Amino acid sequence: MLAAVIVDYNVGPALKDAVRSLQTEGVDNIVVVENGNPGSTTQALGYLSKAVSVLEIGENIGFGAGVNRGVASLAPEVDQIIVSNPDVVVHAGAIDALEHGLAHHREWAIIAPTIVNGEGGLYPSVRQFPSPKDAAGHALFGLVAPRNRFSTRYRSHVTRSDGGVDWVSGAFFVIRREAFERLGGFDEEYFMFAEDMDLCWRAHHIGCGVGVAPTAFITHVEGLARQAHPYRMIVAHHRSALRFASKSTSGPQRLLLPLAMVVLGVRFLGSLFHTALSRR
Repeated sequence: MLAAVIVDYNVGPALKDAVRSLQTEGVDNIVVVENGNPGSTTQALGYLSKAVSVLEIGENIGFGAGVNRGVASLAPEVDQIIVSNPDVVVHAGAIDALEHGLAHHREWAIIAPTIVNGEGGLYPSVRQFPSPKDAAGHALFGLVAPRNRFSTRYRSHVTRSDGGVDWVSGAFFVIRREAFERLGGFDEEYFMFAEDMDLCWRAHHIGCGVGVAPTAFITHVEGLARQAHPYRMIVAHHRSALRFASKSTSGPQRLLLPLAMVVLGVRFLGSLFHTALSRR
């Protein structure tokens, strides 16, 4: 049995499009977690609010924590969970392709679609776990030269031995409930960003694969939720990057953590400056 958990944060009419597209593809069991202003989710959904379950949290607890609350509310018989942002549109046939992919690859716990942006361009939703060198290069040069070799390598789609990938975007994926519960859900210390990378990293460590259904497509209108609070999102992004670096390094590589803090500090200041210029 399949169900969907959507975490909403004041995205407005886009939420209705997301719910409609899921319903059109046969997903009727939908939980929407309201992380935004009280009443904002029901208002955005309008008449559709009667066809979904709305969890009113009362505060913004973060994306991963919101998903965890939504999953906890699902009936025990639900064994596959769609995790979704509120600003997506599911294309025809996508859910069938994702379910087929999980059925065909028993070793995968997580499967994601191909994600395109609002203009139809490919979004780099499948990525590698970055080496310390690539992580530093992406952090330092990603803002000013997005196509630098470090960012390009980090965002490249490399197939693992099981036919899967390193990690996929949390904007939209399907996960087996048994694996989600074994993992303890998302790490709630991540408020936003990197919680998807962390979940996939931990999945690999318990022997669960992560894959992609290339013929399943969704459109992700990225950034609606973060436009209202760009500086808060910058802080969350860099805190999450540092947390993942701390969790995922071991042995001699941990000696590089002070350097990672310096690199992220430089990127943080650059992000603040870049955002300030773009909002003038």
